[in-house]
Amino acid sequence: MKGFLAMLFALALAITGNAIPVHAEVISLHSISPEGVGQSIGTVTALDSDDGLVIEANLTGLKPGEYGFHLHENGSCQPGLQQGVSVAGLGAGGHWDPDNTGRHLGPFGDGHRGDLSRLIVSPDGRTTEPVVAPRLNLSDLQGHALILHSGGDTYSDEPPLGGGGARMACGLPEALIQSA
Repeated sequence: MKGFLAMLFALALAITGNAIPVHAEVISLHSISPEGVGQSIGTVTALDSDDGLVIEANLTGLKPGEYGFHLHENGSCQPGLQQGVSVAGLGAGGHWDPDNTGRHLGPFGDGHRGDLSRLIVSPDGRTTEPVVAPRLNLSDLQGHALILHSGGDTYSDEPPLGGGGARMACGLPEALIQSA
């Protein structure tokens, strides 16, 4: 995270000869269960770019593989009841869909704007590649929860919502920070 921000700062300094502030949001992700919110599993850092919102994850304790990652409609990580059963992170609501598309088409499609790129965890348990959400900017995060799902994502409506699986971690944006 620090390396990524330092690289952006160094590039801005090299191009312009001036320090340009970089606005970013650091969001702590916590494990979630039907009982509530648990311990932190790391952070994600989000910042605006010409290509959209760039999100860099620094998470620990995850098994290697793909994880669905979405911006949800509500700013809550709390469990909720679904047909009388407590469900982890249900307070976050569904995927953020301000355009009311009702479709799950991935980050580059015209469906839910809350559809983010899958997070990939390498065999050594690290998330190494930043993801880009081309239709989002930093201000879109306010009032919404970031949810990490236990499975990958097909970026389609089949299986329902791309098959991302259960909600396993959640983070809420706090405030914009300024780094120079």
